[in-house]
Amino acid sequence: MDLKLKDKVVVITGGAGMKGSIGETILSQLVTEGAIPAIVDRNMRGEAYVKELQDKGVDALFVATDLTIPEQIETAIKKVVDKYGRIDVLINNVGVNDGVSLEAPLEAFMDSLKLNMISYFLMTKHCLPWLKESKGNILNIGSKVGYTGQGGTSGYAASKGGVLALTREWAVDLIQYGIRVNCLIIAESYTPAYEDWIKTLKDGEQKLNSIKEKVPLGNRMTEPFEIANQTLFTISALSSHTTGQHIFVDGGYVHLDRALLSAH
Repeated sequence: MDLKLKDKVVVITGGAGMKGSIGETILSQLVTEGAIPAIVDRNMRGEAYVKELQDKGVDALFVATDLTIPEQIETAIKKVVDKYGRIDVLINNVGVNDGVSLEAPLEAFMDSLKLNMISYFLMTKHCLPWLKESKGNILNIGSKVGYTGQGGTSGYAASKGGVLALTREWAVDLIQYGIRVNCLIIAESYTPAYEDWIKTLKDGEQKLNSIKEKVPLGNRMTEPFEIANQTLFTISALSSHTTGQHIFVDGGYVHLDRALLSAH
């Protein structure tokens, strides 16, 4: 199936995550489809990823960027456009479930908003002139925490709730330009960061199994490659009439009746 992503310039935040992370897996899948990834991330892993790709003859760009600093975001987009002259897709993927709770100081709450939501606004704002030209699209990566809450993570929950609302707001704003805006919502996915968290728990293995048992489809966590596959389909021309949607890739975790689990 041709997703028609070949030579499309795709800007992705958080694309320099650890190997096997959602961002890095999306990056790998973009390359497989022949897209040109432009990674906007503060982690210098991105430089190594791009060198590795360029050594294989793949066109890619890394712009080291602290996504909590507005000026750096603006500069990053200028660098992308200076090199490619266009932007076809924006994937707002960066995010950290940072545990900024009600007990945290205001500064920590604001810092959480800056990374997990305001960066989405600023990336979209600065990419927008180029997305209008290309009639491109925007995909926000969201979290079930914006729907369900989690406890102890007010900053992240507020941010992800905001991203859900902004997805619909931008879909309305940008429909006149033919720009689609959607949000992919993830629940339990076994990424390297998730694994690191499990390792910090005294009863980590037991906790992990308990979480898996609560996922209706297959009693397993969502694999990063499944999220990447849905990402690529959603940004592709094959999803040409899909906009303003919250798309769940979660094995039924958020919406399906827990009574289903008794049958397993």
